[in-house]
Amino acid sequence: MLQRFIRLEFKSFFRSSSLAANIIVKIFQLLGVLYILALFVFLAFGAFYFPKKELHINPLPFISKFLIYWLMADLFLRYFFQQMPTQNIKPFLTMNIKKSTLVNYMISKTFTSFFSWGGLFVYLPLLGILLYNGYSVAGSFSWIFAIIIITFFSNFVNILLNGKDAVVWIVGGLLVLAGGLDYYKIISLSSVSEMVFMSFYNHWWLIVVPILMMIVGFVFTRKYIRDNFYLDKGLEMKQEVGKTENIQFLNKYGVLGTFINNDIRMIKRSKAAKSIALGSFLFLFYGLLLFSSPAYKTAYMQLFMGLFVTGGFLFLFGQRVPSFDSSYYPLMMTLNVPYKEYLKAKWWMIVSAVAVSMVLAVGYAFVSWDLYFTFLAARLYNIGVNSQVVLLSGAYNKNPVDLNARGKSIGKKNNFSFKNIILMLPQMVLPMAVFGVSKYFFGTTAAVTSLGVLGLIGFFLREKFFDFIVKLYKKEKYSTIKAFKGN
Repeated sequence: MLQRFIRLEFKSFFRSSSLAANIIVKIFQLLGVLYILALFVFLAFGAFYFPKKELHINPLPFISKFLIYWLMADLFLRYFFQQMPTQNIKPFLTMNIKKSTLVNYMISKTFTSFFSWGGLFVYLPLLGILLYNGYSVAGSFSWIFAIIIITFFSNFVNILLNGKDAVVWIVGGLLVLAGGLDYYKIISLSSVSEMVFMSFYNHWWLIVVPILMMIVGFVFTRKYIRDNFYLDKGLEMKQEVGKTENIQFLNKYGVLGTFINNDIRMIKRSKAAKSIALGSFLFLFYGLLLFSSPAYKTAYMQLFMGLFVTGGFLFLFGQRVPSFDSSYYPLMMTLNVPYKEYLKAKWWMIVSAVAVSMVLAVGYAFVSWDLYFTFLAARLYNIGVNSQVVLLSGAYNKNPVDLNARGKSIGKKNNFSFKNIILMLPQMVLPMAVFGVSKYFFGTTAAVTSLGVLGLIGFFLREKFFDFIVKLYKKEKYSTIKAFKGN
């Protein structure tokens, strides 16, 4: 039966109507995953040799101190971004297949997630480093496999926490509080972490504890899924009492304010849109890579980081216009909806988020004012140019997003096409080219200024751009409606 499920997965991919786009996206995803895995391998070397050579201390207790924070951060990110494969399983519930088989397949499929196996590219190289440097064989294996098994255990915890956002945010807040108390040496959670994880190294037989944890986690998870694995219970669309939410001051802006109100309500109510908001916030920390490698200290890489630090919401939300409205888009197109006001509402949402990101990124000024001004130039470019280019690419975005899905990700479908890929050039390549040419002839200050000026020009010419974008959306209107209907 497992082989049949796997064959069906392959058939679903290769029989898709957007096979070419799927293959392109998979290639880009593969390249991204390989890049992240390479960073993980370097992280393993850095985690060991940095405390050994720079701090002149034993790396193993040093790493053990921070493992509790690493594992909790993994669980926190896993909860908001790991996809639950319930949608693929639903069609089999009406067939003559044992429910236990479906439950086991669903649980096993969660282990194919990057969050489940990606960490192995940190742990296994670290195991090799420990053995190479003469650490105890039994202790090293016990220490590493305890971490791996606890990571697998967190996969079960993630499933049990499904739908309990409040609990996760409370735990995350307590962890941040504990980190602050640890930093000021009020309560030392890192010392507890060191004691617990070093016990696996000093007493290899304690590996039985995480093994038992994983077994118990599997039993409870299997029971939880089995008890809720019904179309009219755990897998049904969540029904809530409707309530009206309205931001009053936006009403004076007429249709534009109505559209902005709708988008704000969507972000507050939809798990898919909340994931976008969380991801946008996490983009603010992309600039911390500046401290991990000398490569990020160059002006070019600082500009690259600035585009992402200030443009997280732009890239995540903007590329899903109008996919987020796919459930009612065909109906909306039968009404007298002013297309320009609809797009301008999206634009103001993006621009507002970019402005807020720049305020929140003020902490980078303490690193370097040159860095902050580079980010400021990237912000102006995002507002004046990228905000309109990303809306332009939305005209070719014909993959719907299910806002009612219980899964923890933004959906299985991708939002790319060949034209989307081409439109990424002015978003990333053009600013880098302008920056490079200006820097070569006039210096860094002129390069930063040129990007800011380019962004301001785009901002003041936005009405002309909107007219062009509206024509494009109208041209693609019927093909978009057809795609959103699933035909």
